[in-house]
Amino acid sequence: MFQNLTVFESAQAMAIHAGQRQAVIAQNVANADTPGYVARDLPSFTDIYGPGEGSAFSQRATRHSHMNGSPSNTAEATTEQDKSFASPDGNTVSLETEMLRATEAKRQHDRSLAIYKSALNILRSSLGRQ
Repeated sequence: MFQNLTVFESAQAMAIHAGQRQAVIAQNVANADTPGYVARDLPSFTDIYGPGEGSAFSQRATRHSHMNGSPSNTAEATTEQDKSFASPDGNTVSLETEMLRATEAKRQHDRSLAIYKSALNILRSSLGRQ
C-alpha cells in the first residue's frame, strides 16, 4: 500500500534543486563586479525532473548508475547567451534579474515544503494519526 510514495522524493528533489539554484544565484551576485564574468543559471526543475521518454510522468536520470527519480540528480549551471545588457567590462550579471531569480528559488523551496507537509498529513490521516 505504501510502497511507491514518490511524492516525497519529488518534494525533496524540488527542494534540492531550489537550493542549488540559490547557490548559483549567490555566485552570480558575488561576481557582479568581476570583469568578463558571464551570469549562470540552472535549467528549470521541470526540464531536469520533468516527464522523460519512458512514461508521461517519469523522471529522467542523468547517468546510468542513477535510479530514475533519484533526488541526487544534479544539474549543471549553464551560462546565459544573452549578452545584450553586458556592461562595458563584459560582465553580464544584472542584480535585478538575480533578485527575481532568488525570489523564484525561494518560492520553489517553499512550494516543495508545502507539498511534503501536505503529503505527510495525508499519510498520517490514512494511518489514523493526526
